[in-house]
Amino acid sequence: MKMSKKSLYADLSLLMVALAWGSTFVVIKDTLSHAKPLGLMATRFVIATIVLSVIFYKKLKHVKKDAFFAGAIIGVFLYLALMTQTIGLVYTTASKQAFLTAANVVVVPFLAWMVHKHRPDTYAIIGAFLAIIGIAFLTVDGSFSFNTFNKGDVLTLICAVFFAAHITSIGYFAKDFEPIVLSVVQFGVASILFIISAVIFEPITGNFQMDTLKSAIYLALVGTVFAYTLQNVAQKYTSSSHAAIILCLESVFGSLLAVILLGEVMTLQMVIGCVIIFAAIIVTETKLEFLKGKKEKSVNS
Repeated sequence: MKMSKKSLYADLSLLMVALAWGSTFVVIKDTLSHAKPLGLMATRFVIATIVLSVIFYKKLKHVKKDAFFAGAIIGVFLYLALMTQTIGLVYTTASKQAFLTAANVVVVPFLAWMVHKHRPDTYAIIGAFLAIIGIAFLTVDGSFSFNTFNKGDVLTLICAVFFAAHITSIGYFAKDFEPIVLSVVQFGVASILFIISAVIFEPITGNFQMDTLKSAIYLALVGTVFAYTLQNVAQKYTSSSHAAIILCLESVFGSLLAVILLGEVMTLQMVIGCVIIFAAIIVTETKLEFLKGKKEKSVNS
């Protein structure tokens, strides 16, 4: 019973992470109109690393080599995922990217199978594919076709694989190491890689707007320090497949926030998408045990 409560708290925490990430979609898309993607990400993770290091400096005094190595691996996957996603968002629409990024929920069970040697059950696989169908309804308009893929779409598909690897690596390491340490190390590694990439690939200009800094601070505190740290802690008590399904709600929250904050219209197609996604979560999380219970009662009566 105690573990089930921890699992429930973990799932609720991941739901909050999905909400935080959903809000960052609007912020990033708006900020890219006047900022370079790698520079924005570098600023975001430098701030996040400093803030988290100051808050939890006591935990970082005696970081062991194994914990640093684990956090570095997670940080590399995070860097690769966000680099391809953010650059891809320059060349594609936010709604299409939300659908393509969500492909990670299909990849995660199979990566987890490779790492943990535990074959994903039927419910996890069904839930993953239901989630993809739901997100397609939610985010893709009638003009979508595979002929419309551009380099932004290709980069986003690559980012989905890296996000799946990031989720799986957290699930692998979080049970053996302090989550806060893993968070600080992964942010530090990601910030260094983004700084190097920005210096190499983006021209340095003095035209740095205050709005860019505000966006970077929001992304650092809400979308990074809060969200990724909570994700690391929560994944100690739930599976990678469950985490992937819940985190795909990022697309749902992103769309809802777009309706509330940007005045976008919630169509019937989008509502259907939300329903399908929640059905995916119910299938994966409950394995339809409540239906089995009803059948058993019916037989006994």
